[in-house]
Amino acid sequence: MPTLSLYNLQREIVGEIELPSDFFAPEVNQAILHEVVCAQLASRRSGNACTKRRSEVNHTTRKVYKQKGTGAARHGDMAAPLFVGGGKAHGPKPRDYSFRPPRKVRVGALRSALTLKLQAGKLWVLDSFEIDTIKTKRVVEIIRRFDFVPSVLIVERKDNETLRLSTRNLLTCLFLPPEGLNVYDILRHEHLVLTKGVIPDLAKRFEA
Repeated sequence: MPTLSLYNLQREIVGEIELPSDFFAPEVNQAILHEVVCAQLASRRSGNACTKRRSEVNHTTRKVYKQKGTGAARHGDMAAPLFVGGGKAHGPKPRDYSFRPPRKVRVGALRSALTLKLQAGKLWVLDSFEIDTIKTKRVVEIIRRFDFVPSVLIVERKDNETLRLSTRNLLTCLFLPPEGLNVYDILRHEHLVLTKGVIPDLAKRFEA
């Protein structure tokens, strides 16, 4: 089990904590990291692009000119894609881009992402992240004290509303409950901060 220092909000070491070995992978698997990140980003696509095809545009069905004798190409009506205002050939239609990798792949990717942070020394564990009032300035002071630059992901229980509301205006800081921890957000933030209280909740994510 990896052992990490346990910090308070003053950046003082107040003990040590052993994280379950289930949190981490024996080696980082770049392939499944890529697959899961692609799946997350694909799920965010709206897929609303839509064009009208030949049968959908509002045009008369009258033949443009007679079939033979004009020297011009044969045409049926003005709805053809060749004409201005005609239908779009092979244009996009609303679709669902999302796909869902198997659970073992998703869990394996999460373990690989946590392993990356552990190997880089960017995984921190705090005994708690309780602040008295909703104050963004207070969170900024703590971030500067720990030198969480350029960005930090804080994983804390969702009932900590004071912290959630204090971080929502910070572009370089993201608050997530343990249920919402995901590969994409881990990788796009430089530092990952866990509180001692979320360890049991995170362990449930890795249960078979």
